[in-house]
Amino acid sequence: MSNNNQKISCTVGSCIYNDKLDGRCTLSEIIVTPTKRCNTQQPDESKCSSYECK
Repeated sequence: MSNNNQKISCTVGSCIYNDKLDGRCTLSEIIVTPTKRCNTQQPDESKCSSYECK
């Protein structure tokens, strides 16, 4: 799937790739991985593994 208009919304202010002004990730793609031993069927089951602390 190729979509040049894709945007990644992000509210994690401590990430170096977060643009606080528009609430977006500045990366063109991210890696999403499962959270180990988590089976809540909620968003906490996954995380952005592209995160880097400022």
